[in-house]
Amino acid sequence: MLACLAGVTLLVQAASAARTPRVTLIGDSVAAGLGFVPQAPRLLGRGLDLRLDARVCRRLVAPSCTYRGDTPPTALQVVQAKAGTMGRTVIVMVGYNDYASGYPQGLDQMMRALRRGGVRQVIWVTLGETRGTYVEINRVIRAAKRRWPELTVADWASYSRGRGWFSGDGLHLTGSGALGLAQLLRPLVLEATKRS
Repeated sequence: MLACLAGVTLLVQAASAARTPRVTLIGDSVAAGLGFVPQAPRLLGRGLDLRLDARVCRRLVAPSCTYRGDTPPTALQVVQAKAGTMGRTVIVMVGYNDYASGYPQGLDQMMRALRRGGVRQVIWVTLGETRGTYVEINRVIRAAKRRWPELTVADWASYSRGRGWFSGDGLHLTGSGALGLAQLLRPLVLEATKRS
């Protein structure tokens, strides 16, 4: 599955994007699965100006890993480069390539950069808990809500547990998994855009 997930940048725009809220999703290869199932971004982006920026090997703030000669910008670098253009709501789904030890500081760096970039609502997606590192990162994500009132946790770990939505590695999404992720995110995004 990774071979076809080198990266995806996708724009899902409503007919009159000038009047619709822009929402940006910044992710790694797991989030990139949304872009390979056309119904998933259509469902998530209906009535929105949805921007999907997901790349294999992306990390939160530590230098990203390299896959097939490509080293993507970190999530933090994307936020810094796109400051003022991401919209008021951003979805973050990054962590599968990260180490738990640096995630707390990285999350806070991201939140500060998002605020500086004009973002008012952040939806942070938990990771599928197939490794102990992911369980630790999820604890960090859930605890961050106390420090960052504009952060909403999208609990993908709980929502997807026990479902047959994953490829053989237990992480990357099948078509039904991409639709499941879009269904989880859709009401959270709509609520966030109302608040922003």
